[in-house]
Amino acid sequence: MDQKTKDRELIKRLGGPTRVAELLGWPKHGGAQRVQNWLSRGIPPAVKVRHPGLFLADAINNHDQAA
Repeated sequence: MDQKTKDRELIKRLGGPTRVAELLGWPKHGGAQRVQNWLSRGIPPAVKVRHPGLFLADAINNHDQAA
């Protein structure tokens, strides 16, 4: 599975673009559209790094289990 597909699945698992925008503290209208764009473009790495608990939790948990 490529990274864009993984990002798309993560956004869906978190509740969709509107919910992710809310979790990020962004306004519904512009924020939801921004997250909607990530469904095709992928989540920007800078956003993942700024919000690791939201976007990198699976990677952190997998790393901890492997150690």
